[in-house]
Amino acid sequence: MRKYLLFIAFASALLSSNLFSEEEEKKPSPPLQHEIVVTANRLETPAKEVASSVTIITREDLERMKKSTVLEVLREALGVAVIQNGGTGGAGSMSIRGANSEHTLIMIDGVELNDPITPSRSYDLAHLVLDSIERIEILRGPQSTLYGSEAIGGVVNIITRRGSGKPRFSLSSYGGSFRTFSTEAGFGGSTEKINYSLGISHLSTQGISASSTAYPGNEEKDGYQNMTLSGRLGFSPLDNLEVDFVLRLINDKADIDNFGGAYGDDPNHTQDYRSLFLKSQLRALLFKNRWEQKLSVSFVYNDRKNENLLDASHPFDSEEGLFKSKRFKVDWQNNLFLHETHTLTLGVDHQQEQGESEYHSEGLWGPYSSLFPLKQASITGLYLQDQIRLAHRFFATVGVRLDSHSLFGSAATYRLAPAYFIEKSGTKLKATFGTGFKSPSLYQLYATATSFGPIGNEDLRPEKSLGWDLGIEQFLLEERVFLGVTYFHNDYKDLIDFDFLQGYLNIGKAESKGAELYLRADPADKLRLRASYTRLEAQDKKTRIPLLRRPKHKFTANISYQFLEKGRLYLSLIHLGKREDLDFSAWPAARATLPGYTLLNASVSYNIKARVQFFFRLDNILDVEYENILGYGTPGFSAFGGLRLDF
Repeated sequence: MRKYLLFIAFASALLSSNLFSEEEEKKPSPPLQHEIVVTANRLETPAKEVASSVTIITREDLERMKKSTVLEVLREALGVAVIQNGGTGGAGSMSIRGANSEHTLIMIDGVELNDPITPSRSYDLAHLVLDSIERIEILRGPQSTLYGSEAIGGVVNIITRRGSGKPRFSLSSYGGSFRTFSTEAGFGGSTEKINYSLGISHLSTQGISASSTAYPGNEEKDGYQNMTLSGRLGFSPLDNLEVDFVLRLINDKADIDNFGGAYGDDPNHTQDYRSLFLKSQLRALLFKNRWEQKLSVSFVYNDRKNENLLDASHPFDSEEGLFKSKRFKVDWQNNLFLHETHTLTLGVDHQQEQGESEYHSEGLWGPYSSLFPLKQASITGLYLQDQIRLAHRFFATVGVRLDSHSLFGSAATYRLAPAYFIEKSGTKLKATFGTGFKSPSLYQLYATATSFGPIGNEDLRPEKSLGWDLGIEQFLLEERVFLGVTYFHNDYKDLIDFDFLQGYLNIGKAESKGAELYLRADPADKLRLRASYTRLEAQDKKTRIPLLRRPKHKFTANISYQFLEKGRLYLSLIHLGKREDLDFSAWPAARATLPGYTLLNASVSYNIKARVQFFFRLDNILDVEYENILGYGTPGFSAFGGLRLDF
């Protein structure tokens, strides 16, 4: 404990020294600035004009955190709850404002990543490292009007880095606890007509026991390896024409356990995962830049293999599973800048998804096989949105969308999002009201019946949501301080649940409501303060029982301080309140309460020379023992350090 107290004392001393010196006070105040949001309206819009609840994690934020994966970064985000089965590489998911994980649309550069072959079409965030990522935008609330299916609770858009300026090469490497080692190399730049970037990263760790060493029978560590290749190429043959190509290739291997809790360990249970992401986009500006066209084509391929051979601890049990999926999409978006008061966005998109799987196991009860032959579905959507600006004070978006699914038919959604900005006081009043939907997954539609009863149901309807929020945002002290408060409420109906006698049915109803508070302060040029609080109530509307793994309270805070001109200190605190979970150690599974916990993390970087940076990171400094999922392990105190070179 002494070393932790010394570290905190040292950090406090740094933060308290010379923050408001005479030299600082003489410096002029920075000019008023507004962040740019891309995801909220599918085109670049000043944050001042956006009524949606959105969190922007910039490249500078990522540099301060010194994290390795997208999942680690999302843990600090407002309104987001992240869970993971064990340490690095364990299956990871997120919930926005209490919605299910499959109700969040995960995208890279506007292209859906949700995996068609998973039972509910969710996405495993554990595979995404931060290589070549420029920024992350998190959009809370129903967003189906612009993004269609899956955007029933919110959207996460991961935007990759575009090369700019003179050719630049970077190399970063670090190592530390759990025999972790990571190397990342990048190259990028631009000319008058071409921009380019290429990155490759490798992450390996011996890890921790996914089943948690806090329970008997769990001693084996579950390692993880990830290799990611990313690239982006842009070409401008004409002044009003751009062509972009984006590539991301992921190849990883994870050691996993059979289940969480006592004796869940398995020394040779592994998962191999491969994913290919491709996108090409043509952007044209016509009629003196008043008509912007974007035509994009994307392809996402996922291949996952689970293997669990016989071993001394499990001499009679073995299993093997193969899962493959593809997703192809064409999107034609048109932005019409009709007048300075109106921007009309209209478009059409069409996507096809397909998936197949096979599973075989051997056990004391004999062999078992489950085959899911190749199935596919398609959906076509038409969307229209009007973005309104009046007198630089009133801003609103009004949108509608109609989707047609190859099996269940049509789904209509709409959204209204007004905001009013009072320039004199720096106050913004905002509200949103909209609907969302999620189409049934391939497995929910087509899974074959077993001897125990039916599973798939081709008569399923889409899941639906209706959500609204009200908020106020206040700028103070020439935008050095920003305060935001939002109240939200979401209703979900026709949720697809599994009935043991009838298979999948639209029988679920749920609601989530609560408040979000956010503080951003820059009291000095070298000091940044950020804090957020989420109060959430999420429950099943039929039983009035709280939904699993949704914390009622979440508080985060971070401080970034530049010291000695060349150094930067980043301290972050994450507190999650109590959550309910299920204890599967007995039959039937009983409800259990996971206690709240508080994590203190830190990172320090120092530029030894202009192009050489040393950095280190400390996670869970207080060495807190906690669980995100009952029975699964989490890392204790850990330390990492490395170097970054830029040429």
